[in-house]
Amino acid sequence: MNKKITIIEISSPGCHHCEKAKEILEEIKQEFPEVEVRYVDILSKEGQNLVQRYEIMSSPGIIVEGELFSVGGLDKNQLIEKIRSLL
Repeated sequence: MNKKITIIEISSPGCHHCEKAKEILEEIKQEFPEVEVRYVDILSKEGQNLVQRYEIMSSPGIIVEGELFSVGGLDKNQLIEKIRSLL
């Protein structure tokens, strides 16, 4: 039985940290096929709703399974630990 883990990255255009986070998320998708990643533009209506709901103050905002995981950057090892704890 495969559990799906949803990760959302809320990013702003031209954001260096957002690009780095996206690279990490793409690597993690290769390692963990049960991970689904959605990328949301902070300027979109959905992005604005997520920013308000999770009180995200800097990008990228990373949401794992409906819970705010990190803002302003992404630590790959911490994210892998989190994914393992959910599997």
